[in-house]
Amino acid sequence: MPHQPRKRFGQNFLVDEKIINQIILTISPKHNDNIIEIGPGKGALTFPMLENLNSLNVIEIDRDLVALLKSKKEEKLEIYEADALNFDFAVIDNKFRVIGNLPYNISTPLLFHLLDFRDKIIDMTFMLQKEVVDRIVASPGNKTYGRLSVLMQAFFEVESMFVVPKESFDPQPKIESAILYLKTREKPMVIDSRPLEEIVKIAFSQRRKTLKNCLKSVLNQSQTRIDLSQRAEMLSLESFITLMNDYEKQN
Repeated sequence: MPHQPRKRFGQNFLVDEKIINQIILTISPKHNDNIIEIGPGKGALTFPMLENLNSLNVIEIDRDLVALLKSKKEEKLEIYEADALNFDFAVIDNKFRVIGNLPYNISTPLLFHLLDFRDKIIDMTFMLQKEVVDRIVASPGNKTYGRLSVLMQAFFEVESMFVVPKESFDPQPKIESAILYLKTREKPMVIDSRPLEEIVKIAFSQRRKTLKNCLKSVLNQSQTRIDLSQRAEMLSLESFITLMNDYEKQN
């Protein structure tokens, strides 16, 4: 019996071979690459990828799909039946690359989870909701620029690669998707993500208000050279890092 997509796992299976080939070209796998695929599904990307790899790690939460993948008896495939949101990526030896067609309902929390393992990550190529990709690559002054933009760009060089039409999936999602490429910065703009996460979260907590209003409980104008009369969406990444350093001095 064919596998029925499960709504609770946000399953939309990629079926367009042209798009699959385009994604593989973007990833450009080498034989010795250490790659983790999140949510392999029925293996639309998995098995074409394996043609270019000595081995591939996959993380799949759906036990029926795990059984389907195991039934292929592919020796080069290492299958982890697990929820990627709770997966300890430290168990994977050496540095690795991450790929996947991420369910829309977990994409943002999963990106934050992966942030904790950034020292082991070489790069990541994901299919995501286009709206999320637009937020991640957004520049200051753009209405989509926010918490996700600042935190991802602090640790990764980010690039929106191409749009994937709805018709490329079964079942068709209601929204457009896009391919996002994230390359871990050789020199991260900050060492510890926690203080940056804290100040960015507070700064964007009320988008329509000025930084002076949003930060009044933790920082005032006399404690920073950043102009607090502006809104958070106008601040560059470098300015947020200055703000973070000034915030840390007070705590």
